[in-house]
Amino acid sequence: MNATGTGAGRPRSGGSATGGASGTGTIGTSTEARNLQWLLGNLVEEVPGLISVAVVSSDGLLLLSSDPEQRQVAVVRQGPRGSSADLATIVSGIGSLTVGAARLMDGGNVKQTMVAMEEGSVFVMAISDGSLLGVHATPDCDMSVVAYHMALFVGRAGHVLTPEVRSELRQSMEAAQ
Repeated sequence: MNATGTGAGRPRSGGSATGGASGTGTIGTSTEARNLQWLLGNLVEEVPGLISVAVVSSDGLLLLSSDPEQRQVAVVRQGPRGSSADLATIVSGIGSLTVGAARLMDGGNVKQTMVAMEEGSVFVMAISDGSLLGVHATPDCDMSVVAYHMALFVGRAGHVLTPEVRSELRQSMEAAQ
């Protein structure tokens, strides 16, 4: 989204929708899938300090990702072992752990989890139906900006991430590998 949040620049049918996201093509994909790819690319481009981003299904499969190898970041680093699949595994594990903890504590649904480390941070936010948005960020990122933009993504993507679109995104990720 642009600074006003109007969505200017959103891809139209047939246009490139990856906007920095990788692992998914646009040919033959639905408008909803292209819009999600565009939203992820926009998140990666607009938020300083992001190393890698992954959208993971409730069963732990990678649906969308950024490609840390093709992006320049302030700190010359890559995501976990440089692989968005590794970030997806981490996000899925953190998601499962926090859901279990919330059940034990009668805490309700988990909305967001943040792990701060010496050399970076991992943020996990629930999207819908158990799907998760995960972000690996640099240690000097503005955590409130990252969380804000993640919440925008979740708000815009949640209603679009239907079972059909998740299936389409999975197939697209598998075809790209």
